[in-house]
Amino acid sequence: MAGWRADLESWAIPDEILAKAPTNPWTHQVERFARRTGALLADPKGPTYERAREALPRGGSVLDVGAGTGAASLPLGPALLVAVDENAGMLAELGRQARGTAVQTVEGRWPDVADRTPVADVVVCAHVVFNVPDLAEFFVALDRHARRRVVLELPEIHPTSWLNPLWEHFHGLPRPATPTAADAVSIAEALGFDVAAERYPSPDTPFASAEEMAASACRRLCLDPGRASEVIKVATELGVWPAPRRTFVTMWWDRAADE
Repeated sequence: MAGWRADLESWAIPDEILAKAPTNPWTHQVERFARRTGALLADPKGPTYERAREALPRGGSVLDVGAGTGAASLPLGPALLVAVDENAGMLAELGRQARGTAVQTVEGRWPDVADRTPVADVVVCAHVVFNVPDLAEFFVALDRHARRRVVLELPEIHPTSWLNPLWEHFHGLPRPATPTAADAVSIAEALGFDVAAERYPSPDTPFASAEEMAASACRRLCLDPGRASEVIKVATELGVWPAPRRTFVTMWWDRAADE
């Protein structure tokens, strides 16, 4: 399990590059998250939705860890949604999209806030694990907060892998190939959870336009935003744009009957 932490640490941006970053390369855009939430509210679907929905009792509750704007949880229509996230802006947007669902928010990082977060029938966690160094502790805290089932969604490979050719081009920096979703599944299995997993193509592409892709790439690569047109040109030449569909994995396990 220590290998997961070491693999994640290998994705760190070198200090000499980070020092020149015009903006924080790790920020997330609420608008992009909100767009996906809106699409799934209009048309709920996918393995993550299906595996969570089948375990959710009528009038049941959902805990969404790393909730963002609620893409993994609001479409389930729970009687109560407990949403945990570090980003207050994400939680505010989730509240705006809730459409009558009762929402309780917990601002903070999981599992640091686990002690003040209530248990729910189903726990969902989408696109978070590649930001978690201690995945075993994280998984155990998720499991302890679920009455019925834990459902996680994650990309098959590191979510910023699409930038690897651009890192090579702009900084001469090779990027790692690990960890992967298979490693996350193995960690959950080693903890004794009876894990099932499903692999499938992502339902959408990550960016609505070349300009949106370039803005994200400039931020992540610590480049001046004024180089966006150059990034588009290079990304097109290297096959980074148009962005290919990613592969996602949904993994889940049920709580033991005597717990």
